[in-house]
Amino acid sequence: MAIMHLKKLVVATGVALMSTWTCGAGISDDVVRIGVLTDMSGVYADVGGKGAVTAAQMAAKDFGGKVLGKRIEIISADHKNELDDAMAIAKTWDLQRPRVDMVTELMNSQVAIGVSKYFSERGVVSIKTGASTSALTNDACSRLAVDWVYDAYAASHGLLKELIADGVKSFSVMATDYGDKTDKATANDIFLAAMAARKAGGKVYAPFVKTPPSNVDFTPYLLKMQESGAQGMVFAVAGGDFVNAVKQAREFGLFGPEQELIGMVVFDSDVKALGLDVAQGMKFIAGFYWDRDNETREFAKRFFALTKKMPTSSQAGVYSGVLHYLRGVQAAGTDEGNAVMDKMRATKINDFFAKDGYIREDGRMMHDMYLMEVKKPLESKGEAQWDLLRIKRALKADNVFKPLAQSTCPLVKK
Repeated sequence: MAIMHLKKLVVATGVALMSTWTCGAGISDDVVRIGVLTDMSGVYADVGGKGAVTAAQMAAKDFGGKVLGKRIEIISADHKNELDDAMAIAKTWDLQRPRVDMVTELMNSQVAIGVSKYFSERGVVSIKTGASTSALTNDACSRLAVDWVYDAYAASHGLLKELIADGVKSFSVMATDYGDKTDKATANDIFLAAMAARKAGGKVYAPFVKTPPSNVDFTPYLLKMQESGAQGMVFAVAGGDFVNAVKQAREFGLFGPEQELIGMVVFDSDVKALGLDVAQGMKFIAGFYWDRDNETREFAKRFFALTKKMPTSSQAGVYSGVLHYLRGVQAAGTDEGNAVMDKMRATKINDFFAKDGYIREDGRMMHDMYLMEVKKPLESKGEAQWDLLRIKRALKADNVFKPLAQSTCPLVKK
């Protein structure tokens, strides 16, 4: 009798231990921790920044605040557009307990590449929404890294192709020169876009007009663009540099009404900063616009109530990416990175951001993009209402993003 009781006790204890082990294996540290690593104080703060953190918090709340019975925690940090700062934060998040389970936003190409590589080697999922580099779907790809919103290939190659179809036949390009810190993937994408434009009957003046980062006076560079006489004036600069360059171009009357202003990396916040008087008529490609349909407007209304701003594509992408990640955790029954990514890759993305989106072999999240045009002041309901843009047309993902056959990602089966 005593022996039988002892056997039952051993079995019961074993079951209890197994239950505890299984629970621990499901969610590490008893919390799902998501890190938003972004620029909160520099030229990209309005694009990502605190708004990206808010978007992640909204996604966690909408999911119910818990996954697999464990709390969802959103943490954040400002990398100040410095790779060293970003890597120090990444290492802290990796070593501290509870440990971070997923990182997102990753504004700044160098930061996105460095941080994604670091966490991929440690089994942590990363979702880029802010940086333009396409390296994460090429040489720097990883099974655990996803490029969610856009990249330089779509923003350049896809854009010039659409504009040539609309009758713009010549282009002068201003690009930021980061010297030895230049993202080679982005530079290559813009070069390939120029080559493709020439094959399609367009002309791209060479060499590109190169400007230093965080520049103040763009006049000499703008004059070089003006000298070309090109129809399309392409600004392949971003954030505060983009805003300052376009403002100075308008202020000095350097471009005439017959010339098109074209942006390669443009967000709603940039247009708001410029104002419609300055930005009117500008064209660019975007992955999201808040006023596209009822679903996007509903999300934007909630986001605005919290931030007093409409969401950029990067911020909307953070919400979408975090939500899909949490669904992956739920489906996998664990927060272990590879198991979660299996579910993320196997499941279509259907939310206000994307319809039937999916994660390709190289890590590119495939979704429709949009050719945008900035409204004229008289066409807008008012800048205070963020009525800034019109969607000229939707662009299918396969026609905008780099073909999988051209990807240099080692994960792609050739």
